[in-house]
Amino acid sequence: MQQATRGGNCEHLKKLIREVPDFPKKGILFYDITTLLRDKVGFATLIDALSEHYLNSNIDLVLGIEARGFIFGPALAYRLNAGFDPIRKPGKLPAQTVRWTYQLEYGSDTLEIHQDAVSPGQRVIIVDDLLATGGTANACVQLAKSLGANIAGLGFVVELDFLKGRDKLKQYDVFSLLHYDK
Repeated sequence: MQQATRGGNCEHLKKLIREVPDFPKKGILFYDITTLLRDKVGFATLIDALSEHYLNSNIDLVLGIEARGFIFGPALAYRLNAGFDPIRKPGKLPAQTVRWTYQLEYGSDTLEIHQDAVSPGQRVIIVDDLLATGGTANACVQLAKSLGANIAGLGFVVELDFLKGRDKLKQYDVFSLLHYDK
């Protein structure tokens, strides 16, 4: 599967992202996208660039990963004339759910989606703000596939290339607008 690697003319958006050292713990450099979100031109550019990548992909449904995938997912779904559904942490969705538990470096985590969120064969994309190690994104792929989804791609605003999360998603079209090597 083709792996889209660069977001074209979006590199200028990096100057709208605040870098916060030692958050959430010492030694971590946190890329805070809230400063990008509050910039109306920057936010519009981000949504336009994400949607442009998928415009000719006949997307039926956008799945947004809790919590920041909820910011981009609905706007992207609107632009693609698609539906939107959230992938959430356990206990947050009101109807029958399907869950997927996956391993983290130290422990495990679980995600849920409504049992009727995806119809078999629907073309879906999964979106979030950040691709780091790829564990959460891969869990979302497995969750969506368990409902019969056809994974058309995964879209991210930021990718931390040095964590090699893309390696867990090799068979899918992974598209990230901004790349960081540190």
